[in-house]
Amino acid sequence: MRIQSRVGVEGGAERITLVPESLDDLWHLTYVLEPGDLVSGDTTRRIQRNDDQMRDTGGEREHMHVTLAVEDVEFHKFANRLRIGGVIEDASREDQLGMHHTVNVEENKEIEIEKVWKPDQIDRLEEAEEATENPDVAIVTVEEGKAHVHTVAQYGTEEYAEFTGTTGKGEYARERDELFAQLTDALQHLETDAIILAGPGFTKQDAYDYVEDEAPDLAEKMTTVDTSAVGDRGVHEVLKRGAVEEVQKDTRIAEEAELVDELTRRIGEGSRVAYGAEQVQKAADYGAIEHLLLLDERLREERGAEGEWEFDVNDLITTTEQKGGDVTVFSSEFAPGDQLAGFGGIAALLRYRLE
Repeated sequence: MRIQSRVGVEGGAERITLVPESLDDLWHLTYVLEPGDLVSGDTTRRIQRNDDQMRDTGGEREHMHVTLAVEDVEFHKFANRLRIGGVIEDASREDQLGMHHTVNVEENKEIEIEKVWKPDQIDRLEEAEEATENPDVAIVTVEEGKAHVHTVAQYGTEEYAEFTGTTGKGEYARERDELFAQLTDALQHLETDAIILAGPGFTKQDAYDYVEDEAPDLAEKMTTVDTSAVGDRGVHEVLKRGAVEEVQKDTRIAEEAELVDELTRRIGEGSRVAYGAEQVQKAADYGAIEHLLLLDERLREERGAEGEWEFDVNDLITTTEQKGGDVTVFSSEFAPGDQLAGFGGIAALLRYRLE
């Protein structure tokens, strides 16, 4: 994320001009934008013409600069864009005012956002700006006969490739090397600055030795980690052990994995934990929250018309921070977020147990 400028406007609002530089940045904006916010940017719109000089051709597209009052926001991960829908409040063509329109925000496309910003939303923008300097990371988990490649993003991890091959050595060594060759080829086509090679047993070392022989430049990016599993479970172990943090500072998913593990551990012990809206609100009233855990999707719902909680989630966040507690907003795109969703999208680690 590149923040170009920040300007205060009337009513305590602030206009921030920014350029999203990655898919991660577009994802962050999904949880920053709310109904009623003003978003300005360049777009195209189909204009109907029917006058003496030009017959109606069914509409042709014109470039415009518009300001929308936001109504809905959709993150399209596979299309690499963010769709912002709303009513045109200002435009380079006055005859378009009051009409509905959708602005497609893509990487490296400048937009302006004007709103009364909440502290966690500013924090999110600043984290995205800092994360621009983080190296891209891939996690490879390998065992006999199988290899997985996951890419690491701020919105979660995603499986990039999976390979299967013959198990064993000896007479099967050639087929085994074919698996390692497929893996090496995939990693060479994946632009990444660091690779964590993980898995049980000695297979990962054999895979590393193969890569070191065939693609030494690739091997220089690798570090190895012991895990008891491969695939999604193996990735979770890598994150839990903090291996990603060594090459990607302040990664949100590593923190989320650690926090949700602590949450489930305390639930199992029946100590110093609250989950569900009612319990967490009670803990906040007592000033007992050490760390508040919120799911981004649920936070967005509670800030909109779909909210169901009997309290203002913004007041809950403010109260927690004023009383010395930390707040982490979980990604719904990653496994720890799925686990938090099972507790109603809200939980808290407490300073002391509530009776």
